[in-house]
Amino acid sequence: MKYLLIIVIKFYQTFYPKKYRGKCLFKESCSNYVLRKTKENGFLSGFKAVQYRYKNCQSNYYLSYNKKERILITATKLVVEESKINPRILLNDK
Repeated sequence: MKYLLIIVIKFYQTFYPKKYRGKCLFKESCSNYVLRKTKENGFLSGFKAVQYRYKNCQSNYYLSYNKKERILITATKLVVEESKINPRILLNDK
């Protein structure tokens, strides 16, 4: 199963047009995150990574500031530190 998930992700990254892909909130794209988790820890970890990203990488987010840096708060109230936020999101905030 691990290799099937890796093949599906590689196929998506190679053949699915970029203009139709969602814009990820995270610095590490969702497909790269799932691929890394799958390679490191196996199918179950990769499947959980898909669920995690699907739940948290949605458009209902907002940017805020803590004492030191900007933070992103997702629709599920996950707090993401600035170093893990996609630079495109930070640029749109200015």
